[in-house]
This record gives sequence, C-alpha cells and structure tokens, in this order.
Amino acid sequence: MNVQYDSLPKRTILCIDMKSFYASCAAVALGYDPLTVHLAVVGDTEREGSVILAATPALKRDFSIKTGNRLFEVPKDPRIRLVNATMATYLNISVQVTELFHQYVPMEAIHTYSVDESFLDLRGTERLWGDEWELANRISGDMYKRFGLSCAIGIGPNMLLSKVCLDIEAKKAKNGIAKWTYDDVEAKLWPISPLQKMWGIGSRVEKRLQRMGIFSIGQLANYPLEKLEKSFGIMGNQFYYHAWGIDFSEVGAPILSGQISYGKSQILLRDYDDKGEIKQVILEMCEEVAARARKANKAGQTIALGVGYSKEEGHSGFHRQLTMEEPTNITLEIYDACLKLFEKNYDGSVVRRISIALANICEDGCMQLSLFDSDQRRPKQRTLGYVMDAIRKKHGPNAILRAVSYAPGGTSRHRNTLVGGHKQ
Repeated sequence: MNVQYDSLPKRTILCIDMKSFYASCAAVALGYDPLTVHLAVVGDTEREGSVILAATPALKRDFSIKTGNRLFEVPKDPRIRLVNATMATYLNISVQVTELFHQYVPMEAIHTYSVDESFLDLRGTERLWGDEWELANRISGDMYKRFGLSCAIGIGPNMLLSKVCLDIEAKKAKNGIAKWTYDDVEAKLWPISPLQKMWGIGSRVEKRLQRMGIFSIGQLANYPLEKLEKSFGIMGNQFYYHAWGIDFSEVGAPILSGQISYGKSQILLRDYDDKGEIKQVILEMCEEVAARARKANKAGQTIALGVGYSKEEGHSGFHRQLTMEEPTNITLEIYDACLKLFEKNYDGSVVRRISIALANICEDGCMQLSLFDSDQRRPKQRTLGYVMDAIRKKHGPNAILRAVSYAPGGTSRHRNTLVGGHKQ
C-alpha cells in the first residue's frame, strides 16, 4: 500500500488520561499525595472477595497490588489505606475537568471517552495558546494545581494515533507528554505486539488474527486487505487502515466506526448455580440493554450473550451471538434470543459473570411490522417499552420493575442504588 499521508486531513488531537484517576481522587479527598500514598479503591471494604477498582502508583510499585486484585490479596500493612468507591464524587470531578478543557477549546471539540480520558481537537487554538506542546503542558499544570491530579497526554494527527501514543509512550514519558506523527507509523506503531496493546483490538480478535499468522501491527498493515475484509467484513478494512495510522473519526463522533452497540455486563455478587436465577438476571439485563437502545431511538439486529463461569470451574464460559430477522429494541424479543443462546451453550457450570449486547444498529424507524402479527402485538410491546422508560425517568429506576427483580436471584433493585456500579 502506497499511503499518501500528505493528502490526509491535518489535525492536532490530544488524548488526555488522568493517571490512577479514582485512586488519586480518593487520595486528594483524604488529604494525601496521590503519588506517594499507598491507597486502594475497593468495591466494598466489608467483603474480602471485593475487587480492587483502582490503586495509587505507590501501591502498585511497592506492593504489586493493581486493578483487578481482590481485597484479601492486599497485605495487612499499616501504610495501606482502603476506601470504598464513591462514583458520584468521581463523576463530579470528571465534569469539572471537562470544564477546565472548555477553557481552552470549544465544547464541541471535546470528546469524553470515559470518566478519566478525553480527546481534544486543537484546531484554531494556536494563536491563543501556542503550539500543541505548550497547550499540553499548560493543561497538565492546571490539572495538578486545581485538582491535585497528574495526567498523561498523547498528541497525534488523528484520534487513533493520539490514543496509541498515549498508551505506548506518553504514560511512560518523564513529563507524561509524547507526540506521534505519520512519520512515526513504521518505527513506533508497527512494532506493537501483542496485538491487544493496539487500541480497538480485543482478545477474541487477537486470537483470530494470530491464527492468520498476524502477531504485530506491522504484519497486519502488510496483510492483504481483501483477506482481512473476507474474514472480518467492514472491521477488517478498519483494522487494515488503522495499522497504517489512518483514522477519519471526528471528535464527538463514534470513535471506532462499526463498533456501535448497546450492552450491559456485570460481575455477580455471588455464584449462581440455579438455572432459573441465571435466567432472571438475563431478563433484567435485557431490560437495561433495550432501554439504552430506546433512549437513543435505535434498534439492533444482532444479540450477543456472554456467560463467564466461576474460576473454580476450570473453564471460562462462552460468548455467542444471534442475528434476528428484524431489528428490535423490545425487551422480550432480546430475552428470547438470549434464552436460545443460553439453552444451546450453557453446560450447568457455576456462573459469575454475564454480558449482553445489542449490535448491528439502525434507527428505530427501521423496525418492521410483521404480516403475521394480526393483533399488532409487536408495536404495542415497543410502545410499552417507551412508556416504562418514561416512568423510570420521572420516578426513578426502581419505580417499575419486572417481577423477577423481586426474586432471590434479582440484582436490579440493588444495582439501581449504585452509581457506575458502585456506592455513591
């Protein structure tokens, strides 16, 4: 492929990541220095099996405790501070950080990718704040002065390269800032291996690529495009051009085109070995996924169900998907599809994690009426979903629930009291 980089849009994008955000916020709130205190944010400090959601750099360095460890793995050391997650506080600080960015760029030039990560398009700001290095240093300094938080900043000509620059180089840089250009693609992007280190490539895609003999981004860039498209469809095209550092995503638009979906995943608070209880949780989650799609006036044609087994089972579980004849955002239609996948693949093992996703998205107006639906049941179910959403929006998420949420296996009533899946 002979890439004419000179013909591509010339932009300057910052990808900003707040280092150890949750742990740093908790440390600052308690009056500690985030860079020196040994602090862990825990889902629930009263449960020994609770997950470590965040850890300060010092805790990671001195005790080898990181995100994903369990509370019982944390040493009983008087220097270590354990705090519950307070998501409402973190979200409030995240909003204030966005307001800080707004001092330098218009709001439409800001894309909040997650609570602790954002993209900024610097077009038109040079006369006000200088070049990208000057503005990156200014933002980094302001972040520390105002919030006591450190950040890393990747600079690139598009969202993809700024993000990969952040992950691969900026987070390790002494001042936390690095820049990649198209000239760096072959020297810095292509050597990336394993493939999961590349933004947008997950474990399942990595395994498929490895089976094709692709183990680095350079190998991906030099693999025949038509073969990638045959194996991955439109995503194969995207993988190929991303491997060459090309990304036309606009700040504020969906970042990885073709990956838009509505999903829900949860790690269950206990082991589930009763098939009926597992189905209850699946129905609750289908309700949430359908509601998210309806909120955006979208529907989807592909339903994916993932079931993760307990570690003691010795095998991981399954992840399967089913494409329906028509797009839907009706809860019971999504649930019926999930049940088919569940009944076909579930082997009776103890379940600890469930995920559901609605993909192959289209506008809600694309939902078709069936010629065989003489009593118009489908449009009635669709309307009922929107009515239930409106009631929950006005009176709270627990205002109207399905009966399964009151059964022993139900989780919605408890989760609806949380923010971001954790205590407020």
